[in-house]
Amino acid sequence: MSEDELVARLKAYEGRRAAVSGRGRDPVNAPMIRHWCEAMGDTNPAYAGPDAIAPPTMLQAWTMGGLSGHEGRTGDYDELLALLDEAGCTSVVATDCEQEYLRPLRPGDEITFDTVIESVSGRKTTKLGTGYFVTTRTDVRVGHTLVGTHRFRILKYAPARRKKPEQPARRPRPVVNRDNAGFWEGVERHRLLIQRCTDCATLRFPWLPGCNNCGGPGWDTVEASGEGTVYSYVVMHHPPFPAFSPPYAVALVELAEGVRMISDVVGVPYDKVRIGMPVRLEFQMYDEELVLPVFRVREEEAV
Repeated sequence: MSEDELVARLKAYEGRRAAVSGRGRDPVNAPMIRHWCEAMGDTNPAYAGPDAIAPPTMLQAWTMGGLSGHEGRTGDYDELLALLDEAGCTSVVATDCEQEYLRPLRPGDEITFDTVIESVSGRKTTKLGTGYFVTTRTDVRVGHTLVGTHRFRILKYAPARRKKPEQPARRPRPVVNRDNAGFWEGVERHRLLIQRCTDCATLRFPWLPGCNNCGGPGWDTVEASGEGTVYSYVVMHHPPFPAFSPPYAVALVELAEGVRMISDVVGVPYDKVRIGMPVRLEFQMYDEELVLPVFRVREEEAV
């Protein structure tokens, strides 16, 4: 199929109904409004109390059909997506939405809606790949009154092939400034230095220009013993970064001195790292310039 033929077939779906006389699964209700506001951190008093309204941005939430979907779907939208799949545009990403609010929704309102395939773009090339933008428009009503309009746009695309780097990527360089230069100078000499306030003797990490405890500007350093335990950790799967090969563990290590720092844990597979695991400091060379402090699991814990 030529590009012109494909575009013509796609454009034929413009104006077709994707949903007719769909109904909200539940009336607008206070529990969902409360959950939404808690999740968004929205404390607007208009959304609580006997005269509460629903947050306008919840408009789409009242139209969602859950895993079972809505009875009002026509099938045209699924046909359009299947046609794009056949053309190699097998990936999808939501790009943006536009909403228009005509009157507030209140608990007890029962909504109905109709959805139309408003537009299908021509072929577009993006960083993700080449594909087509599909826009739907949903008109939301209470009774016969139009209360809002929701436009939703996706990109159906064929993923771009990623070029493999000719040379392995280097690890990112640390940002060295006047506040932390002493720390990195210590790392170059294979010493892990912790700041200590000269006024109250509080240890602090990472390095800061003043004391968190008393605010004093004076400081000296103590050298860490290198002993520590895994206080917490995460396993990174996505997104991938150059010079890193996921999955890998990133740990928050509590040093014997009481401060904590983020670093790699080496010596065990990523899925064997555990909270409370004893580790010991070592310095690892990543290239001819970069040395970083990492923590190796003790031999008795690595088996």
